Amino acid sequence: MSYPYHVKCVTAVLTAFACALLPRTSLATPTFAVLYNFTGLADGDHPQCALIEDAQGNLYGTTAAGGITNVPAAGPRTGSMVGPQYGVLFRLAPDGTETVMHEFGIGKDGANPRAGVITDAKGNMYGTTAFGGPSYAGTVFEMTPAGKETILHKFAGGTDGAVPEASLVRAGSNYYGTTNEGGSFGAGTVFMVGPKHAYSVLFSFTGATTGSFPLGGLVLDSAGNLYGDTYFGGNGDYGTVFMLSPSGTETILYSFKAGKDGKSPAGSLLRDGAGNLYGVTYAGGKTNDGTVFKLSPAGTEHQLHVFAGAPNDGAGPYSALIMDAQGNMYGTTSQGGTSDFGTVFELSPKGAITILHNFSGSDGEAPLAPLLLDAQGNLYGTTSLGGTANSGVVFEISP
Repeated sequence: MSYPYHVKCVTAVLTAFACALLPRTSLATPTFAVLYNFTGLADGDHPQCALIEDAQGNLYGTTAAGGITNVPAAGPRTGSMVGPQYGVLFRLAPDGTETVMHEFGIGKDGANPRAGVITDAKGNMYGTTAFGGPSYAGTVFEMTPAGKETILHKFAGGTDGAVPEASLVRAGSNYYGTTNEGGSFGAGTVFMVGPKHAYSVLFSFTGATTGSFPLGGLVLDSAGNLYGDTYFGGNGDYGTVFMLSPSGTETILYSFKAGKDGKSPAGSLLRDGAGNLYGVTYAGGKTNDGTVFKLSPAGTEHQLHVFAGAPNDGAGPYSALIMDAQGNMYGTTSQGGTSDFGTVFELSPKGAITILHNFSGSDGEAPLAPLLLDAQGNLYGTTSLGGTANSGVVFEISP
């Protein structure tokens, strides 16, 4: 199994996504539709984000590339690629009309957002960019509904962290996130942005037993503890699940062993009302195609599903899971399926898996982001590749 596009990019130089527990009717033959094909030009390219939905049914997300920025002074702003592309924040209307709300640039602005955004009560959106800013180490930004951007933090690439790739999580007026590089030991951080843009590092990963390279975001419990995972680190350097107390004390809840239990957890975690944590490992398992796992509050890990790869199963799950009111979980795999271009799957509380869609390339390829479940039971998501221009798509699966 090869590494997906996203991991290749990170290696060379993605909150348990908040989702209400909504009902959904499980069907073996759901309806799949491509809502939008990105062209790779001004409209965006390579979406790797989770989507959010407003009351009018508009979808919002980001693309890691695309847009037209830094166009030469003599060059017209046309629909062709005439300058470096650093990603966009977009809105997709129910009729399929896409609007670019913001084009990311370089310098003071962020660049290459790989995570989705979250909103506040006023409709302002908050997110991260993996690069950009004065040190090209990433940013945390706020965007008004009108598309006006405010940079809340510009990463310097040192002890404050670098390369934030995951969505933020909010508690009151504080926003929490991770960087997969930087910090005191160069192995990533957990950070907080408070009122008046006050920034603080809550924890710096050491790259050893405390974990390193956190790709996913965080989830909060009622006591203010943060939960997350790291792609590397732990006893065997195969990744960890951790808890961070409000005082900044880290507890390793589980270290992966690279056997049947999996290795390299990449997505954010999902936490249920009983305190169980659910997540995916990109690799490991019987055929090294990844797993879905459950971790009890006592630290007991159980594999809910071990992926077997193409053509009958998915491979390389890379994003957080979501759960409906019946306890069914939904997710994506970046590879596997009948064409080895990835899948969308449903996993019952008893561990029975149903492949809801096998991507074929023309309808998308390599989904890297969590799904969105709406009140009608429809699933929405993005693929980082595929579609008419091989620049990714927005899709819907209806029950």
